[in-house]
Amino acid sequence: MAFQDFDQITERRRAERQQRIRKRIMVGAVSAFAFVVLVAGGGFAVASNSSHGGTQPAAQADDQQRPATTGISHVSRVIKLVCNSTDYEQECENTLTKAVKTNPNLSQPKDLLKTSILAIADEIEKAMTKTTTFQFNTPSEKAAFEDCKVLVKDAMEELKESVSKVGNNSLGSLSSTTPDLNNWLSAVMSYQQTCIDGFPKGKLKDDMEKVLNVSKELTSNSLAMISELSSFLSTFQVPGHSRRLLTQESSSPTMDNDGFPTWMTNEFRRMLKEKADKPKPNVTVAKDGSGDYKTISEALAAMPEKYKGRYVIYVKEGIYEETVNVTKKMVNVTMYGDGSRKSIITGSKNFVDGLTTFKTATFVALGEGFIGKAMGFRNTAGPEKHQAVAARVQADRSVFINCRFEGYQDTLYAQTHRQFYRSCVIAGTVDFIFGDAAVVFQNCMIVVRKPLPNQQNIVTAQGRTDKRETTGIVLQNCRILPDKKLVPVKSTIRSYLGRPWKEYSRTIVMESTIEDIIHPDGWLPWEGDFALKTLYYAEFNNKGPGAKVDARVKWSGYKVIKRQEATKYTVEPFLQGGSWIKATGVQVHFGLYN
Repeated sequence: MAFQDFDQITERRRAERQQRIRKRIMVGAVSAFAFVVLVAGGGFAVASNSSHGGTQPAAQADDQQRPATTGISHVSRVIKLVCNSTDYEQECENTLTKAVKTNPNLSQPKDLLKTSILAIADEIEKAMTKTTTFQFNTPSEKAAFEDCKVLVKDAMEELKESVSKVGNNSLGSLSSTTPDLNNWLSAVMSYQQTCIDGFPKGKLKDDMEKVLNVSKELTSNSLAMISELSSFLSTFQVPGHSRRLLTQESSSPTMDNDGFPTWMTNEFRRMLKEKADKPKPNVTVAKDGSGDYKTISEALAAMPEKYKGRYVIYVKEGIYEETVNVTKKMVNVTMYGDGSRKSIITGSKNFVDGLTTFKTATFVALGEGFIGKAMGFRNTAGPEKHQAVAARVQADRSVFINCRFEGYQDTLYAQTHRQFYRSCVIAGTVDFIFGDAAVVFQNCMIVVRKPLPNQQNIVTAQGRTDKRETTGIVLQNCRILPDKKLVPVKSTIRSYLGRPWKEYSRTIVMESTIEDIIHPDGWLPWEGDFALKTLYYAEFNNKGPGAKVDARVKWSGYKVIKRQEATKYTVEPFLQGGSWIKATGVQVHFGLYN
């Protein structure tokens, strides 16, 4: 026993010694980095004796002989270092150098990042000023420009949030806001591209793309700078930096994979879940007049402007034919019904009748923290009307559970930000889950419907335009199956898991059951070889007759991934969902199932 105790003490001392060594290395690395930053900002004056031809002290030499431009030259080196990680390096250097000449105090990486983000806003304003000379002659052009104005307003608001976050944080703590910064700037990138996409092909669309080109490049550069800074802080563990693990270990060790404490009984879990499913409502909507309001839009309009806490709307059974818009000011709204086949919001707006895809949505969720439960969302325009959105979701940290989304082409527009769907049904034909959000569909039924005779079915069309956007579509533990009307003719209609809407399209299908509806190729090109080398399409541990990967496409961007890679796209690392999803009370699985 004594020898065992001695061994334990020896092992503990060895561990402590290793910890001290690691700490010294860490402190040394951080100190070195801080020194570089201070030099760049002119905080230290470093002068070479040989450069002054004598042996006088560096400080004295600095006072007497240092050129006034020395500080700027040091900052220039940091600018080059910072911009080296960007895709548009010259634009980055020009932007930051110009800003430093105006304000020499912009010396630290944090200041340069803030400057880069502010420059995006400036360029977007310039772009919109240039559009005053454009001629919008057709109804579709006018409608597209109206969408642009809405999208630009959203972009400016989120740029303002980003600048505020950067400005209020120290270098070390800045990394804790990295997910938010990536989230907002990815959305800003998407807003600009959505503005361009709204215009019909032609000169006006080309002109719009041209005026937004610089602001898009600056957005890309800012994403690159955040990635580089975060990588450095993560590598050297700068104090204040909290490194996120890409494994289930990032969840609390006292919680199971479904987000409940490990000590909690199944019965207690069931009671909690039932209580969460039907919280006490602030207002009730009922078509028959038995509630506070007869329409959902009326209930939302009556919501207090500065309501604290979660505002709960109960929608009684009924089919509500209205366009519902949860605005950006309506934050933390919970809307729940009597079931996804009972409480239904329906509409039929569509592209063929003259609307932009952006404006066809029956239901729109913009306010952060939206939760939808046991609700149905429909667009009944039909396949012949082409783009017809049932729901457009832009709300950050939004959750949908036990909901149903029904349409044909473009059913669910997961537009931007972080979104989570649990135990939902999404039904459609062409690109029926699309957008540029960071979104996980967990335990969902993906129902492929019967399209028009000349159409093919495509489940997803993800819209990532820059490789550093932290967006993508993840289907985890879902079931992909044919609608009953498609079953008799499924052998004559080709169906695919996805196609690349944009150059860096990213979609992962993992741990899901794929029935014999999916073509052996699995994935479909958009046009020619567009994006086939830059996209990221991955499959992991799927099952079912449609999950065989031996005949899949041979694109360099397509991969059959392993467990370690798949873990990166689970709820915690991909959505940072360990805190905000758990807080909603929604059942969630944070890691891989097997």
